[in-house]
Amino acid sequence: MDWTRAIDGYCERLGPDFWAEPVNAATNLAFLVAAAVMWPRVSGIGRVLCGVLAVIGLGSFLFHTYAQAWAAMADVLPILVYVLVYIFAANRDFWGLGVWPALRLTLLFFPYAAAMVPLFSMIPGLGGSEAYAPVPLLIALYALALRRRAPVLARNLMIGVGLLVLSLTFRTLDAALCPTWPMGTHFAWHLLNATMLGWMIEVWRRHTLAGASRAR
Repeated sequence: MDWTRAIDGYCERLGPDFWAEPVNAATNLAFLVAAAVMWPRVSGIGRVLCGVLAVIGLGSFLFHTYAQAWAAMADVLPILVYVLVYIFAANRDFWGLGVWPALRLTLLFFPYAAAMVPLFSMIPGLGGSEAYAPVPLLIALYALALRRRAPVLARNLMIGVGLLVLSLTFRTLDAALCPTWPMGTHFAWHLLNATMLGWMIEVWRRHTLAGASRAR
């Protein structure tokens, strides 16, 4: 694989220059802001999620400036890590599983994604977002399963689903709206996705705090 292969995948990019996507690059600051806001509010695995959230912003910045294959990996891998860490935290803290059962259940994300991504790729107009589409579905399934056990948690998870679906909509519309909106809409994916990922950390924080209060 040619790791220096140029990638031109977004409406805003009109050339190979470092600052060819200024808005897409600058809006990655939202991930750092979200991580900074949540950092003092959490501890333990919450801070791990904040650290990964900051790395997501840095990786995406690299991709929207260098726009090469290696930078694309720097963009997507931290997102995968965030998803896996959050699933583990959900299994452990939402369901009360032990570390090893929570970890084993987390690893099921890989066959789940392998099965769902091809199905989502059959939906016309997703514009390359099929790799992300299984995530809001999975969150919704957790919310549905938790609705009796923890109704407030389930409601907050569904808020996260709504934010993620909205952010994916803007990601998907980037190419379609390019002829009439030259800046594109990918920047809105950054802003909304940063908000959603920060919110998901807050959802975890509220649930664990509520559990600690009940234990007293």
